[in-house]
Amino acid sequence: MPLLPLEPFVFPDDLLTGSPLPENDAECWWVLHTRPRAEKALAGKFLGRGLAFYLPLHQRQWRTRGRRFSAHLPLFPGYVFLLASPEERVAALATGRVVRSLPVADQLRLRRDLREVNRLIASKEPITLENTLTPGDRVEIIAGPLLGLRGKVLRSASGCRFVVEVDFIQKGASVEVDESTLTRVED
Repeated sequence: MPLLPLEPFVFPDDLLTGSPLPENDAECWWVLHTRPRAEKALAGKFLGRGLAFYLPLHQRQWRTRGRRFSAHLPLFPGYVFLLASPEERVAALATGRVVRSLPVADQLRLRRDLREVNRLIASKEPITLENTLTPGDRVEIIAGPLLGLRGKVLRSASGCRFVVEVDFIQKGASVEVDESTLTRVED
């Protein structure tokens, strides 16, 4: 049994099953990058305001001291998908829970991808988040005490490491980071 019941994760219910195009020309998809652990609170605000949104959630289970626990967690930590007008997007930014909004160039493709993710979740099969950062990618830290630092990604047995290099002396320093706090950047 989950620690908390499943919260609304899509509004309206037919958002991903209805017409492939928004009902009016003023609405479009926005990808909102949230503050850490603010996805569900933001979704609750959108639900209260009647804004169309999608927050993919998956059930995670674990054991602690012999007891089983489970919770519904964001599949993509730090992201909520909003279908709204530019004015409603500005209102979402004013909640204080959004770091930035990312415009979506290919609206139909994003909607198709979200529908496919929703079908995966509905299948009740175990889901694993797959990140596309590969060793050597140039990245920037987007959350936490190292916010704004740029460097490269390394993989190790213990997880993802962030490396800052000093090319002049051919040396560097690295720290282990949560991959969800990284975003790829161009050179």
